[in-house]
Amino acid sequence: MPRGRAVPKRNWEPDPQYNSTLVTRFVNALMLKGKRSVAEDIFYKAMERIRERTGEDPSAVFNRAISNVKPVLEVKPRRVGGSTYQIPIEVPQRRRTALAIRWLIMFTRKRHEKTLIDKLAAELIDAANNTGATIKKKEDTHRMAEANKAFAHYRW
Repeated sequence: MPRGRAVPKRNWEPDPQYNSTLVTRFVNALMLKGKRSVAEDIFYKAMERIRERTGEDPSAVFNRAISNVKPVLEVKPRRVGGSTYQIPIEVPQRRRTALAIRWLIMFTRKRHEKTLIDKLAAELIDAANNTGATIKKKEDTHRMAEANKAFAHYRW
């Protein structure tokens, strides 16, 4: 929480190939050490790999994967009278997208395929089909929020 003024929302430029700001956000998160051209190359080759494997439009698979991974609920710790409770809260829309992108990239890097292109394509296909580690992470987050529903009255 900033102590001064509110932080302005960032406006992303749409990427040149798919004309999507979501792709730009994903490439920015995928990028390491400022190497945008490398991250874009990995992403676009992974999209081609998705087209080869599924025969579907890769942008539709990508959008379906992101929407399947977006969490609705999460828990936040809240200290009340000496003990800490996990309070379930609804996730704001921008944070949902950010978490989905972050989780997809995290579990992409943990996969055991040979190249990052193969890993990313496989993880996006799994997420679009509601399977894989990223979907499990979302379900675990929702399960934790449901289990702690009794503490929802501590919300601030």
